[in-house]
Amino acid sequence: MCGRYAASRRPEDLVGLFDVQKWEPKEALAPDWNVAPTKEVHVVLERPVKDAQDKQPVRQLRKLKWGLVPSWAKSPEGGARMINARVETVHEKPSFRRLFVSRRCLIPADGYYEWVTGAGERQLEEQGKKKRPRKQPYFVTPADGSVMAMAGLYDFWRDRTLPEGHPQAWWVTCTVITTEAEKSPLAVAPAAGPGSLADIHPRMPLMLTPDRWDAWLDPARTDIEAVQELAAPPPGGLMRAYPVTTAVSNVRNNGPELLEELAAPEVETLF
Repeated sequence: MCGRYAASRRPEDLVGLFDVQKWEPKEALAPDWNVAPTKEVHVVLERPVKDAQDKQPVRQLRKLKWGLVPSWAKSPEGGARMINARVETVHEKPSFRRLFVSRRCLIPADGYYEWVTGAGERQLEEQGKKKRPRKQPYFVTPADGSVMAMAGLYDFWRDRTLPEGHPQAWWVTCTVITTEAEKSPLAVAPAAGPGSLADIHPRMPLMLTPDRWDAWLDPARTDIEAVQELAAPPPGGLMRAYPVTTAVSNVRNNGPELLEELAAPEVETLF
């Protein structure tokens, strides 16, 4: 899954990296090393510019809320539960299938966090004893230091309790597509720890390599089989993972120190 990630790149850098044609500096977000669901995030998408005479799609860097609210939803309350969409079923689920062929986006990140249950707590869980487990967070990031482009979907929701001209009358929200975690060896693995992403968690965000960005963002590409081909997992061995401070587990903590690699995990695990 993807329940927390880091996004510290400047929007100006993202504009150049993703060949963005339209971006409003007033929508710039500050660096965020602990992005959690319901926060506003930077997203790259292609669609016509509102009120423009030219209706051709334009690549834009937009500010969206993480947690999908489908256009047909009666209220936005379920958005916090729809932060992820499984690639295996995204073309079938009512909340996602239309978006999969018409409203795809890229969500830039430095990498994402995933937690591993501590050894002692895992044993208690297996014994059926109730205990809130301590977990060791790991940060997963491209081994070459590049931006991680997570595949996503977005949608618009109209708040009918507000008049048309109200600045909050429309919600634009997104979700991250996830896939089965890689079982192949990490490009860089901790000395004593997980050897693959699957050792950390059975799911991972679907990362798209640059050769797929244009096709993924193209709203004219609506053939579902062609889109499914684009949503194939990336080549293995592109990622590294390392233990980070348990302070990241508290969403109130935020800063570059959250990404610092620990010499050893703070929580003992079963690796």
